[in-house]
Amino acid sequence: MPVLKKSALETYLQVRFGPSAELLAYGPIGKETSGARYKQYGYGAPVRLTFRQGGKTRRVVLGTMSPGPFGHEHPADRAQAMLWDYDCYGRLPGHIDALDVGAFTARGELMSVAAAKEFFLLTEWSEGATYHRDLERMAGATKPTALDRKRTGALAGYLADIHRVKQADPQLYRRRLRELLGHGECIMGLTDSYPDRFAFITEDLLQRIEVACNVWRWRLRSRHARLSQVHGDFHPWNVLFRHGTDFSVLDRSRGEWGEPADDVTSMSINYLFFSLCRHGTLKGALEVAFHSFWETYLAKSRDHEVLEATAPFFAFRGLVLASPLWYPKLTVTVRRKIFRFIENVLATARFDPADVNRYCE
Repeated sequence: MPVLKKSALETYLQVRFGPSAELLAYGPIGKETSGARYKQYGYGAPVRLTFRQGGKTRRVVLGTMSPGPFGHEHPADRAQAMLWDYDCYGRLPGHIDALDVGAFTARGELMSVAAAKEFFLLTEWSEGATYHRDLERMAGATKPTALDRKRTGALAGYLADIHRVKQADPQLYRRRLRELLGHGECIMGLTDSYPDRFAFITEDLLQRIEVACNVWRWRLRSRHARLSQVHGDFHPWNVLFRHGTDFSVLDRSRGEWGEPADDVTSMSINYLFFSLCRHGTLKGALEVAFHSFWETYLAKSRDHEVLEATAPFFAFRGLVLASPLWYPKLTVTVRRKIFRFIENVLATARFDPADVNRYCE
């Protein structure tokens, strides 16, 4: 990303919001200390801008995407992601608003896209704490608090609500399954990002997982009636809780429509992950939250068929969590349990939440 200069930022804000806009402060939004315990890698470095407009102070976020693996090598790759974000954020209930999409020129100016070198996305700032903080706290607790239970239910209910919106498009459903396997940010992009060998993780192991996921793609491709409104990246770092169960979601990704199992697995595997990191198994408050999440979602969505679609999506999320790039500080023991979970779930025709610990053996 070009070096951000106050003059360029203020000129952009005046073009976008009016000549009275005055930039007061700007700076990177750093990683939270607790989050850095596990997760290290990210796609970009967002910057918060604070400015005055018409007597009011506003805060917005300027998001960029860095060159790198996972299908982000070319400027056009990164531009595609930003343009999609701007188009789709506002159509998902509870998502922060995208205010603008623009680009940097070679001289570091922010302007319309005709002379673009790199793109950026401008969104509203939202107060709140990311949900991973709750999971880290729950990892040390024997049982969830009343608020923990309410928040788990709120997240599961939110997914059930958005997934009720369906889209009749068989080819789009097949595309989404195809992208689960072949998209740069998904399964093959992840396996390609692993070292040739990392502890027990070999090329043969990664290839077996790819092959098994492709079998699942063919198993699911006729179930196009399941195509639903989705978030696409519904993990704890993309959920901001404020007071009680009031929350916003961030950074929906890759597709406005998709398989509901994508969202449900993205959140639920993190209850398992945070417990594995602390205990080596799913137990205590996180075990209660895991089962409560699934029970609430199944009851409210009435979609028990989702249990027959989770396997390749769990594989995708497991490959992220076990990644030496994304999570470099994990122990070999935790990575091994995640890979056992991936392989056992892929070998199971129907996921059973009650068997989650057995899948890790």
